[in-house]
Amino acid sequence: MSAAAVTSPDAQVRARAPRPVDALRMILLRNYISYRNAWKLFVTGFLEPVFYLLSIGLGVGALVDGFEVSGRELSYAAFVAPGMLAASAFNGALLDSTYNVFFKLRYTRLYDQMLATPLTTADVARGEIAWGQLRGSTYAVAFLLVMLAMGLVESWWAVLALPAVLLIGFAFSAVCMAATTWMKTFQDFDKITLFQVPMFLFSATFFPVDTYSGPVRWVVECTPLYRGVVLCRELTTGTVSWASLVSVAYLAVMGLVGLWIVRRRLDRLLLT
Repeated sequence: MSAAAVTSPDAQVRARAPRPVDALRMILLRNYISYRNAWKLFVTGFLEPVFYLLSIGLGVGALVDGFEVSGRELSYAAFVAPGMLAASAFNGALLDSTYNVFFKLRYTRLYDQMLATPLTTADVARGEIAWGQLRGSTYAVAFLLVMLAMGLVESWWAVLALPAVLLIGFAFSAVCMAATTWMKTFQDFDKITLFQVPMFLFSATFFPVDTYSGPVRWVVECTPLYRGVVLCRELTTGTVSWASLVSVAYLAVMGLVGLWIVRRRLDRLLLT
C-alpha cells in the first residue's frame, strides 16, 4: 500500500468535517426541531415588550406631551417603541444564550456530544450564537410589525431596523454565551438579572439620555443596549446620521469579541 493511501484518524476526521455553513445549518436545524413544540416560549417573549408598550408607551404617554429627537417632535409612544424593539432583541438573545446554553453545557453535556462528531468548537460557538441571535430577532421583527400596525414607524429608514436587530441579537448572544461559560450553578443567574434589569431601565428606553448629566450620561452612552436603542430610534424616526455608524461599529465589535471568547472558552472547557 502506498504512503499516500495511508491516512491518520485525525486526517480522516478533517476530511469528513462539514463546511462551516453546513455545520451552522445543522446546528440551527437541531435547535429548531427541539423548540418547534415549545412555540409558547416565543409567544411569551414577543408579548412582553408589547405589554410594556401598551402600559407605558400608551398609558404613561397619555400624561406626557412627547419628546423632541434630533429636531423632530415625537409622541411618547413613538419614542418608547424603538427602545422596546431593541430590548426585544436583547432579551431574546440573552435568555437563549444564558439559561439554555448553561443547561446544554453543564447538565445534558450536549456540546461534548457534538464534539464527538466532526464538528468543532468554532462550529458550536457560531451555531449557538446564531440561534440566540435568531430568537431575539424573531421577537424584534414581530414587535416591529406591531409598531407598524400602530402607526409608530415614522420613516422608511425602518426597513434597516431588521438588520439592526440582527446585529443587536448577535452582539448580546455572543457576549452572554461567553459569560455563561464561567457560570457554575443556577445561582449565578442572579448576576444576569443584576445586569439585565438596570440596563433595560437606564438605556434611554423610556426617557431621553439628556435627562442624565455629566459622568452618568457618559456611562449610559457606553452601555451596549443604549447603542441598540439609539440605533433603532434613529432608524424608525428617520433621524439617521453618520453618528449612527458608531452604534453599528460598537455592536459589531462587541459580537466579534464575544464570539472569539466563546471559542476559546469552549476549547478550554471541552477539549482539555
